[in-house]
Amino acid sequence: MKHAFEADNKKFIYTYVRQTDEHDLCRLEMRAFFGFDSPSNVIKSSVKIEPSRSPFMKERLEVLFSGNDLDDIIEQASEFVTHKTFKVTCINSIALDTTVKLHHPERRSIERKIGEVIQGEADLLEPNVNFGIVLLDEVWHFGILVESEPIWRFHMQKPHMYSTALSTRVARAVANIAVPHPEGIRAIDPCCGIGTVLVEARSMGIDIVGRDINPLVCLGSRKNLAHFGLEGEVVIGPISKVTDTYDAAIIDMPYNLFTHITAEGQQDILNDARRITSRLVVVTIEPMDHMIIEAGFTIVDRCVAKKGTFERQIVVCE
Repeated sequence: MKHAFEADNKKFIYTYVRQTDEHDLCRLEMRAFFGFDSPSNVIKSSVKIEPSRSPFMKERLEVLFSGNDLDDIIEQASEFVTHKTFKVTCINSIALDTTVKLHHPERRSIERKIGEVIQGEADLLEPNVNFGIVLLDEVWHFGILVESEPIWRFHMQKPHMYSTALSTRVARAVANIAVPHPEGIRAIDPCCGIGTVLVEARSMGIDIVGRDINPLVCLGSRKNLAHFGLEGEVVIGPISKVTDTYDAAIIDMPYNLFTHITAEGQQDILNDARRITSRLVVVTIEPMDHMIIEAGFTIVDRCVAKKGTFERQIVVCE
């Protein structure tokens, strides 16, 4: 059965750039998006994802045609007509899975050969469409290239911050893991703090509301959203007062010098989460599998997000 988020008869190639510490988090995000992951920096799927959503994606190639050698691609490209200005980019600028990188002169030569035969107007500075060419496992693929924009980088400097908040990269990945396909999905972050997850989620068009028991951090969260031109509801109050139900929830379990939460308090948060949602992503610095299970959830996926020696567990529950 084809999922609604699959594109009809289309194949996409995604490339990734991530640090060693981010490898497991990146693969968890892959599994949320595509239903499977790849140990390499390339993944092929019929699922269409906007590359700027992921903090790890480098680009997406929508494959138009493939060939066993470059001459095959050039022949097919010679029959290709576009009414938009274009340029051609070879994306083998890094090693992709088992395929070694192609050096700059070879990439430019490939781009020129293909660009010369396409029926259309080339524009290397401000093209309307960017075509991509890539060699993977001895097969060439040509298509429409969309490069990722690191939107999350602009969110790193917020008016209101605190040291224990999630990094923007982790927060963005967590939002994607909780809500990989946002259409028709309502989500909540009931312990939103200063809104790191809210900012990332709202910037991706995810329908999410925030909540926190601390009026000061709620104010900070609202100001952070407004600073980036984002709208979103942030309510003061505990999760126990939530009366609506949601398709997904994200809980970065409260901790720091100013949050004296007991094990019973953590269990209460998880119990209330089970009451209001059927899908939960928990971020925690300490194991709490027994609490999650006691609340009535089943753990369906997980990873450890590392930053140096500091580790957070990302636990996906249903």
